[in-house]
Amino acid sequence: MEKRRETCARVSTARASTDRPTDRATDGGTDRHAVPQRLVRLFGLVAPVALIQAAGAGPVLAQTAPEPQRRAAVEEIVVTAQRRQQSAQDVPISLQVVDSARIERVAAQDMGDLAAFVPGLQVKADSPTQPKYTIRGVVTDDFGVGTDPAVGIYVDGFYAARSGASLLAFNDVERIEVLKGPQGTLFGRNSAAGAVSIITRKPSDEAEGRFLFRLGSYDKRRAEAMMNLPAGDDLALRVNAVFNQRDGWLKDDATGEGLSREDNWATRAALRWGPLSGTNAILTWEHEELDQDARPAISVIDVPAFPGRPSLPYDPSSFIDPRDGPVLNDVIDNHETRELDSITLTLTHPLSWGELTSLTAFRHFETENREDEDGTNRRDLYFDTNNIEDNTSFYQEFKLSGTAGPVDWVAGASFWHEKAKQQASTSATTDSINAVLGNIGAGTPFSDLENFVLIPFGIPFRLLGNSWNETMANEGTFKAYAVYGDAIWHVTDRLNLTLGGRLTYDKKTFSWFNGPRLAPELDETIRTLADLGVLDLAGVPPEALRFDVVFDVGALEGRKVELSDSWTDFSPRVVLDYALTDSVMAYASYTQGYKAGGFNSVEPLSRFDNEKVRNYEIGVKTSFPEAGLQVNVAGYKYFYDDKQRVRLVQETSGSSVPQYIVETSDDKAVGIDFDALWRPIDPLEINLAVSWIDAEIDSKVTREGLDLSGQPTGEPHWTLSGGAAWTQPLGDGATVQVAVQHAYRGAPRCNTETLAVGTCGDILPFNVGGPYHRTDLRVAWTSASGAYTVAAFANNVFDNRYVTSLNRLTADTLGTVFSALSEPRMLGVDLSVRF
Repeated sequence: MEKRRETCARVSTARASTDRPTDRATDGGTDRHAVPQRLVRLFGLVAPVALIQAAGAGPVLAQTAPEPQRRAAVEEIVVTAQRRQQSAQDVPISLQVVDSARIERVAAQDMGDLAAFVPGLQVKADSPTQPKYTIRGVVTDDFGVGTDPAVGIYVDGFYAARSGASLLAFNDVERIEVLKGPQGTLFGRNSAAGAVSIITRKPSDEAEGRFLFRLGSYDKRRAEAMMNLPAGDDLALRVNAVFNQRDGWLKDDATGEGLSREDNWATRAALRWGPLSGTNAILTWEHEELDQDARPAISVIDVPAFPGRPSLPYDPSSFIDPRDGPVLNDVIDNHETRELDSITLTLTHPLSWGELTSLTAFRHFETENREDEDGTNRRDLYFDTNNIEDNTSFYQEFKLSGTAGPVDWVAGASFWHEKAKQQASTSATTDSINAVLGNIGAGTPFSDLENFVLIPFGIPFRLLGNSWNETMANEGTFKAYAVYGDAIWHVTDRLNLTLGGRLTYDKKTFSWFNGPRLAPELDETIRTLADLGVLDLAGVPPEALRFDVVFDVGALEGRKVELSDSWTDFSPRVVLDYALTDSVMAYASYTQGYKAGGFNSVEPLSRFDNEKVRNYEIGVKTSFPEAGLQVNVAGYKYFYDDKQRVRLVQETSGSSVPQYIVETSDDKAVGIDFDALWRPIDPLEINLAVSWIDAEIDSKVTREGLDLSGQPTGEPHWTLSGGAAWTQPLGDGATVQVAVQHAYRGAPRCNTETLAVGTCGDILPFNVGGPYHRTDLRVAWTSASGAYTVAAFANNVFDNRYVTSLNRLTADTLGTVFSALSEPRMLGVDLSVRF
């Protein structure tokens, strides 16, 4: 450890040495045409140059020989990946750090914009209130509050609750640490696949401010403002806000109305106070309001003209490319909204033998997301879903840390309490419900009554053309208690042994309630027809027209049912790392993580146990300051037990309407993570990150009896990101930087199930989910003082468009299959002022 600390010092020394004037060989100290000797030695040309100079050609060579560029040292990055401040190169974890400069280079607004440039991480963010995070091929697909994510999202050390509040606008961010592999010991529950730790800037003792204004494609308008106001030695306030608006980059072909519009804003205020000597307190309040269009549904079915309907079963080979087809959405009250408030308090107090830290957080958010689920504008095919959440959480942690002889240690205890409410609401029309019933062989009651009774006898009432709604309501109370400890024993000045563990107790209570479907206009018509005796004449009792289709829970309808369960988990961690040289560290680790058990929110009285992961990893971290180079590589193998997958199936519990169910599998994977940062000369920075993984299902048999054991999970083999930035000084002290970044994601690996349902494979006339290429370019001018920056950027320079997913929610009932598309090329300019 001491050797590595000395290395950091040498990095600083090497960086300082690059500021010295370049030495020149002179003849008596006066020859201005002398050849730079370091350049000569670099190319091994000492003897030839001497001959040229002797022949009198010195001035000619001096004019053509360039000034040697100085080699830039790679700056040390301090992270908190192990719940303590350390150099990133000293942390024996596969870790990728994204600083604010890289966030600016790709004009990222949230993790969804940045994930493509972090190999091994994927964020599906077309619905920001229901994002899906994937690390090393592990993801939680469920949208319900009864299920927790497998990737933990943390902001300044605080867990960002569940998915509804895990995709936040970047607002005064200092850095982002992406930790790959299970983090159960250090971060706790629901970090089985890894963790994303977002670190914001804290109030400082220096008065400063910043304003950024962005204009871009599709009438993009984004403004950010920050003020840091110190008041004496013990008090400082930092306030920032961001406002973002954009017109839709898609247009409805029937109405001309824009889709994917944005109108969002967020603000944060942080107060730092040192009321007592050595004690430090940071109180933070955050508010965010998201108000935008829900994700559009773009059909891949060539829907015939009314009254024709899509054929069933659907044929994937007949799909049309959604990038070329029409966009037709008719969702009522199209919107996705979130209102979030968060208050956190961090207290640190020095002790004679260590430090005490208290972390307290209160968070509340409400979300609503009403999406088109058929990709048409046909009333007889209409179907939408609306996910409504109300979530309140409280978190308290006490952490002790210190050093005892050769041991650096942390220990703590935490408590988590969450109250979650959700309504999974589905809306249709009696026309589309009639079509669903006909397609599943249950008859067409509404059209039959109209065509054979009401219309022939001139009865002026209609059963078609009415609204229809079904809702599953859930409530959950979740509590978690944990104690943990982690100690780094510096066995020698080069050898470290880390031992850690976390014991967690989870208790959850969850309920389901499904009342009768709501169709007020239809029910009024049914009552009138019953009173007139028309239904008796037709031989149809009124009760026969009052039924559920989507949430058909039988005897449980109208009853609130509840389950309670608890789980206990111990997640250990063992790491051995050794400094082979002052610049090279090797490590080997065994870690465990888990995701808490839970309940499927749309399958009453369902439950599932904890997910467990065991991860074996070896890695090497290198830092060569004199070469301006860092190279890190890690190899891993994990075994993931009892992984829950939410899947849409055609029949379950006697219903012929597709339902979401939870299935369990055991998965395993082997992989390699590689990243490198090279600054060969002062103006140039080159970065490269590569992830390779072979992930497969170790054991799984579906409810239909399909054995998927030994088949791929779907994760592609390769993802990578690489780029370069050149910063050129100008004569007046200003600089111009040109930065380019490219991301690649390979094609998903199909298995028998994804081939059978037609969401993967060569049968499709387009690729789904990859292969994927994206290139971003940014050119920025910064004034000599650093106060002003003007930048132009192009995201997705080559305007590559991709089908990111296929949705089959209404495929087996209405014959409609729809897709989501990646964004087109986005151009913009930034004006930044610092003061």
